[in-house]
Amino acid sequence: MVKQVNEKTEAQTFEELLAGSVAAHGHLCPGQIVGVRMAMLGLRLLGFEAPPTYPQLKQLIVFVEMDRCTGDAVAFVTQAKLGRRSLKFVDYGIMAATFVNLQTDRAFRIISTEESRDLAVLYAPAEPDWRQQQTAAYKVMPDSVMFRVQEVKVDLSPFDLPGPTRRKATCMKCGQVVRDNREVSQNGFVYCRPCAAGAYFTAAREIAWPEMTWSPYANPDPTKLTDSDSPGRSTWPGEMAGKRHD
Repeated sequence: MVKQVNEKTEAQTFEELLAGSVAAHGHLCPGQIVGVRMAMLGLRLLGFEAPPTYPQLKQLIVFVEMDRCTGDAVAFVTQAKLGRRSLKFVDYGIMAATFVNLQTDRAFRIISTEESRDLAVLYAPAEPDWRQQQTAAYKVMPDSVMFRVQEVKVDLSPFDLPGPTRRKATCMKCGQVVRDNREVSQNGFVYCRPCAAGAYFTAAREIAWPEMTWSPYANPDPTKLTDSDSPGRSTWPGEMAGKRHD
Protein backbone atom coordinates (compact mmCIF):
# COMPACT_ATOMS: atom_id res chain seq x y z
CA MET A 1 0.00 0.00 0.00
CA VAL A 2 1.45 3.36 -1.04
CA LYS A 3 1.52 5.99 1.70
CA GLN A 4 0.06 9.34 0.71
CA VAL A 5 2.26 12.40 1.16
CA ASN A 6 -0.06 14.01 3.69
CA GLU A 7 -0.96 10.80 5.54
CA LYS A 8 0.09 10.74 9.19
CA THR A 9 2.18 7.93 10.60
CA GLU A 10 0.91 6.09 13.67
CA ALA A 11 3.68 7.75 15.70
CA GLN A 12 2.54 11.21 14.55
CA THR A 13 -1.07 10.41 15.41
CA PHE A 14 -0.03 9.11 18.82
CA GLU A 15 2.07 12.19 19.60
CA GLU A 16 -0.75 14.53 18.56
CA LEU A 17 -3.30 12.68 20.67
CA LEU A 18 -0.92 12.60 23.62
CA ALA A 19 -0.24 16.33 23.35
CA GLY A 20 -3.96 17.08 23.25
CA SER A 21 -4.69 14.78 26.18
CA VAL A 22 -1.88 16.30 28.25
CA ALA A 23 -3.17 19.81 27.52
CA ALA A 24 -6.68 18.82 28.59
CA HIS A 25 -5.53 16.87 31.65
CA GLY A 26 -2.91 19.33 32.85
CA HIS A 27 0.34 17.36 32.95
CA LEU A 28 2.30 14.55 31.32
CA CYS A 29 2.57 11.34 33.31
CA PRO A 30 2.89 7.61 32.61
CA GLY A 31 -0.86 7.20 33.08
CA GLN A 32 -1.55 9.62 30.25
CA ILE A 33 0.53 7.55 27.85
CA VAL A 34 -1.13 4.33 29.02
CA GLY A 35 -4.57 5.86 28.53
CA VAL A 36 -3.86 7.24 25.06
CA ARG A 37 -2.47 3.92 23.91
CA MET A 38 -5.26 1.96 25.58
CA ALA A 39 -7.85 4.05 23.75
CA MET A 40 -6.02 3.82 20.42
CA LEU A 41 -5.89 0.05 20.76
CA GLY A 42 -9.55 -0.21 21.73
CA LEU A 43 -10.63 1.91 18.78
CA ARG A 44 -8.38 -0.04 16.42
CA LEU A 45 -9.91 -3.33 17.57
CA LEU A 46 -13.37 -1.95 16.81
CA GLY A 47 -12.23 -0.77 13.40
CA PHE A 48 -12.62 2.89 14.41
CA GLU A 49 -10.31 5.81 13.77
CA ALA A 50 -8.54 7.67 16.56
CA PRO A 51 -10.21 10.00 17.31
CA PRO A 52 -13.46 8.49 16.01
CA THR A 53 -15.36 10.02 13.13
CA TYR A 54 -18.78 11.41 13.99
CA PRO A 55 -20.66 8.33 12.69
CA GLN A 56 -18.28 6.10 14.66
CA LEU A 57 -18.74 8.21 17.78
CA LYS A 58 -22.49 7.62 17.59
CA GLN A 59 -21.83 3.87 17.81
CA LEU A 60 -19.29 3.98 20.66
CA ILE A 61 -19.71 3.33 24.38
CA VAL A 62 -16.66 3.35 26.67
CA PHE A 63 -16.51 1.96 30.21
CA VAL A 64 -13.66 3.30 32.34
CA GLU A 65 -12.78 1.37 35.51
CA MET A 66 -10.49 3.89 37.21
CA ASP A 67 -10.67 7.56 38.26
CA ARG A 68 -7.04 8.28 37.47
CA CYS A 69 -5.01 10.05 34.78
CA THR A 70 -5.55 7.11 32.44
CA GLY A 71 -9.30 7.67 32.51
CA ASP A 72 -8.94 11.26 31.29
CA ALA A 73 -6.72 10.11 28.43
CA VAL A 74 -9.18 7.41 27.36
CA ALA A 75 -12.02 9.94 27.38
CA PHE A 76 -9.98 12.48 25.39
CA VAL A 77 -8.94 10.08 22.63
CA THR A 78 -12.35 8.43 22.26
CA GLN A 79 -14.27 11.70 22.75
CA ALA A 80 -16.71 9.74 24.91
CA LYS A 81 -18.53 11.97 27.41
CA LEU A 82 -20.72 11.50 30.46
CA GLY A 83 -23.13 14.09 29.10
CA ARG A 84 -23.56 12.13 25.89
CA ARG A 85 -23.96 8.92 27.90
CA SER A 86 -21.17 7.42 25.82
CA LEU A 87 -18.74 7.38 28.78
CA LYS A 88 -19.55 5.10 31.69
CA PHE A 89 -17.59 5.07 34.97
CA VAL A 90 -17.43 1.77 36.85
CA ASP A 91 -15.57 2.22 40.13
CA TYR A 92 -13.47 -0.97 40.13
CA GLY A 93 -10.11 0.65 40.84
CA ILE A 94 -8.63 -1.29 37.91
CA MET A 95 -6.52 0.25 35.15
CA ALA A 96 -8.86 -0.99 32.46
CA ALA A 97 -11.42 0.21 29.93
CA THR A 98 -13.97 -1.49 27.71
CA PHE A 99 -14.82 -0.28 24.22
CA VAL A 100 -18.22 -1.21 22.78
CA ASN A 101 -19.44 -0.97 19.18
CA LEU A 102 -23.22 -0.55 19.44
CA GLN A 103 -23.72 -1.43 15.78
CA THR A 104 -21.95 -4.80 15.87
CA ASP A 105 -22.24 -5.58 19.62
CA ARG A 106 -18.52 -6.34 19.72
CA ALA A 107 -16.65 -5.20 22.83
CA PHE A 108 -13.05 -5.36 24.03
CA ARG A 109 -11.80 -4.89 27.58
CA ILE A 110 -8.20 -3.69 27.77
CA ILE A 111 -6.26 -4.04 31.01
CA SER A 112 -2.92 -2.38 31.82
CA THR A 113 -0.46 -5.04 32.98
CA GLU A 114 1.58 -4.82 36.16
CA GLU A 115 4.46 -6.47 34.27
CA SER A 116 4.81 -3.40 32.06
CA ARG A 117 5.94 -1.40 35.09
CA ASP A 118 8.64 -3.91 35.94
CA LEU A 119 9.78 -4.15 32.32
CA ALA A 120 10.06 -0.39 31.77
CA VAL A 121 13.76 -0.53 32.60
CA LEU A 122 14.34 -2.77 29.58
CA TYR A 123 12.75 -0.28 27.19
CA ALA A 124 14.26 2.91 28.67
CA PRO A 125 17.46 1.90 30.51
CA ALA A 126 19.08 5.32 30.16
CA GLU A 127 16.37 7.21 32.06
CA PRO A 128 17.47 8.30 35.56
CA ASP A 129 14.35 7.65 37.64
CA TRP A 130 11.32 5.34 37.52
CA ARG A 131 8.83 8.02 36.45
CA GLN A 132 10.88 9.19 33.47
CA GLN A 133 11.66 5.56 32.74
CA GLN A 134 7.99 4.61 32.55
CA THR A 135 7.14 7.73 30.55
CA ALA A 136 9.75 6.89 27.92
CA ALA A 137 9.16 3.13 27.96
CA TYR A 138 5.40 3.29 27.53
CA LYS A 139 5.86 5.23 24.30
CA VAL A 140 7.77 2.39 22.63
CA MET A 141 6.61 -0.74 24.46
CA PRO A 142 4.54 -3.15 22.34
CA ASP A 143 0.82 -3.45 23.02
CA SER A 144 1.35 -7.12 23.89
CA VAL A 145 3.57 -6.13 26.83
CA MET A 146 1.50 -3.18 28.04
CA PHE A 147 -1.94 -4.73 27.88
CA ARG A 148 -4.09 -7.78 28.28
CA VAL A 149 -7.10 -7.83 25.95
CA GLN A 150 -10.39 -9.62 26.52
CA GLU A 151 -13.21 -9.85 24.02
CA VAL A 152 -16.30 -9.45 26.20
CA LYS A 153 -20.07 -9.15 25.97
CA VAL A 154 -21.68 -6.06 27.47
CA ASP A 155 -25.43 -6.20 28.01
CA LEU A 156 -26.86 -2.71 27.65
CA SER A 157 -30.48 -1.85 28.30
CA PRO A 158 -32.31 0.94 26.47
CA PHE A 159 -31.88 2.99 29.67
CA ASP A 160 -28.08 2.89 29.24
CA LEU A 161 -28.02 4.27 25.71
CA PRO A 162 -27.53 7.82 24.47
CA GLY A 163 -30.64 9.80 23.63
CA PRO A 164 -33.52 11.41 25.49
CA THR A 165 -34.64 10.30 28.95
CA ARG A 166 -36.74 7.18 28.51
CA ARG A 167 -38.20 6.96 32.00
CA LYS A 168 -38.77 9.17 35.02
CA ALA A 169 -39.88 8.22 38.51
CA THR A 170 -40.41 10.29 41.65
CA CYS A 171 -38.94 9.26 45.00
CA MET A 172 -41.68 8.74 47.57
CA LYS A 173 -39.46 10.04 50.37
CA CYS A 174 -37.64 13.12 49.07
CA GLY A 175 -39.64 13.92 45.93
CA GLN A 176 -36.57 13.88 43.68
CA VAL A 177 -37.10 12.86 40.07
CA VAL A 178 -35.00 9.82 39.11
CA ARG A 179 -34.15 9.29 35.47
CA ASP A 180 -33.39 6.29 33.28
CA ASN A 181 -34.70 3.46 35.46
CA ARG A 182 -32.28 4.14 38.33
CA GLU A 183 -35.03 4.16 40.96
CA VAL A 184 -35.39 1.44 43.61
CA SER A 185 -38.66 -0.33 44.43
CA GLN A 186 -39.18 -1.39 48.05
CA ASN A 187 -42.42 -2.76 49.46
CA GLY A 188 -44.36 -1.36 46.54
CA PHE A 189 -42.89 2.13 46.84
CA VAL A 190 -40.37 3.91 44.63
CA TYR A 191 -37.27 5.58 46.04
CA CYS A 192 -34.12 7.22 44.77
CA ARG A 193 -30.97 5.28 45.60
CA PRO A 194 -29.77 7.66 48.34
CA CYS A 195 -33.09 7.30 50.18
CA ALA A 196 -33.25 3.55 49.61
CA ALA A 197 -29.71 2.51 50.43
CA GLY A 198 -27.82 5.50 51.79
CA ALA A 199 -25.66 8.02 49.95
CA TYR A 200 -22.04 9.07 49.68
CA PHE A 201 -22.99 12.21 51.67
CA THR A 202 -24.50 12.64 55.12
CA ALA A 203 -26.15 15.37 57.23
CA ALA A 204 -27.83 17.01 54.23
CA ARG A 205 -29.62 20.30 54.99
CA GLU A 206 -31.01 22.96 52.74
CA ILE A 207 -29.14 26.26 52.94
CA ALA A 208 -29.69 29.82 51.76
CA TRP A 209 -27.39 32.81 51.39
CA PRO A 210 -27.86 36.52 50.62
CA GLU A 211 -26.59 36.27 47.06
CA MET A 212 -28.92 33.44 46.03
CA THR A 213 -30.53 35.80 43.52
CA TRP A 214 -27.30 35.97 41.51
CA SER A 215 -27.57 35.13 37.82
CA PRO A 216 -25.20 35.46 34.86
CA TYR A 217 -27.64 38.20 33.83
CA ALA A 218 -27.88 41.22 36.12
CA ASN A 219 -31.69 41.16 36.26
CA PRO A 220 -32.89 37.81 34.94
CA ASP A 221 -36.41 38.18 33.61
CA PRO A 222 -37.55 35.13 31.65
CA THR A 223 -40.17 37.14 29.78
CA LYS A 224 -37.62 39.61 28.45
CA LEU A 225 -34.61 37.45 27.67
CA THR A 226 -34.21 36.49 24.03
CA ASP A 227 -32.14 33.85 22.32
CA SER A 228 -29.65 36.55 21.36
CA ASP A 229 -29.13 37.28 25.07
CA SER A 230 -28.13 33.68 25.71
CA PRO A 231 -26.65 31.92 22.67
CA GLY A 232 -27.76 28.34 22.39
CA ARG A 233 -30.37 28.64 25.15
CA SER A 234 -33.98 27.69 24.58
CA THR A 235 -36.77 29.91 25.89
CA TRP A 236 -37.16 29.48 29.64
CA PRO A 237 -40.23 27.41 30.49
CA GLY A 238 -42.68 29.44 32.55
CA GLU A 239 -43.28 26.64 35.00
CA MET A 240 -39.54 26.42 35.73
CA ALA A 241 -38.60 30.09 35.87
CA GLY A 242 -41.89 31.59 36.98
CA LYS A 243 -44.36 33.53 34.83
CA ARG A 244 -44.88 37.25 35.08
CA HIS A 245 -48.33 38.73 34.58
CA ASP A 246 -47.52 42.44 34.87
